[in-house]
Amino acid sequence: MRIGLLGTGPWAHRVHAPALAGHDAVELAGVWGRRPEAAKELAGAHGTRAYDDVDALLGDVDAVAVALPPDVQADLAVRAARAGRHLLLDKPLATSTAGARAVADAAREARVASVVFFTTRFQPESEAWIAEQAGVGGWFTARAQWLGAAFTTDSPYAASPWRRERGALWDVGPHALSVLLPVLGDVRDVAAAAHGPADTVHLVLRHTGGASSTLDLSLTAPPAAAGAVVELRGEAGATRLPERTQEAQRSYARAVDALLAAARNGSSHPCGAAFGLRVTEILAEAEALLAASAD
Repeated sequence: MRIGLLGTGPWAHRVHAPALAGHDAVELAGVWGRRPEAAKELAGAHGTRAYDDVDALLGDVDAVAVALPPDVQADLAVRAARAGRHLLLDKPLATSTAGARAVADAAREARVASVVFFTTRFQPESEAWIAEQAGVGGWFTARAQWLGAAFTTDSPYAASPWRRERGALWDVGPHALSVLLPVLGDVRDVAAAAHGPADTVHLVLRHTGGASSTLDLSLTAPPAAAGAVVELRGEAGATRLPERTQEAQRSYARAVDALLAAARNGSSHPCGAAFGLRVTEILAEAEALLAASAD
């Protein structure tokens, strides 16, 4: 499969481009970015072509991998799907329900495969744990703490304009939801949402399976307090999501494998655009509650 990369930021440099260039079953067929010089640099580092025109790239590939801010991603993903190109997307799918729905609709109507790279879902230990807990059932409650220090360290993502604007809710909230939803069921409603320090937010969710969950999300945690914990409690006792043991590049390669399989079989992946839309809807509901609480 010939895949074109859209985006030239830190995530594209660290994860997307090397994973695609090193994958035996795909060809990194080109790079497009909003900054042409950055696209030339990234393409040159991986022995491929830089494109000045995104539509020219779409005409030369079978699929696109997107490493762009979510709302830029949404617009280009719709164009790619309508051109018949498979979609390897990043989270969040968009920061508006309308944007996410446009992508999901375009992918469905064009009958192209789509996979959204929720990092935790493509780590082997986490994937196995999620599947096991979903089969156990009987969960009473869960807590998810996704505390990053991107804004309190020299992280390459600290200057990201969309992260600065939308904060932890939209950056790490999708990670927490990607773990909770397949285990506890869809979210019936966001029961409560409150602001914490800086960009920190706290959510209470009620799930269709009867359980409740709490989410603590931040990109401004002190470095010593940063980390991710997901704990479930129920009839089977208590259990925690395993710690990450796989680098993001290897997880991304597994997402590429998932896209290849979905395109080959004509199947829908559990982390496809439809799931990305649902995550966006929940986050948008939470954002509306947070805005109301600030008035």
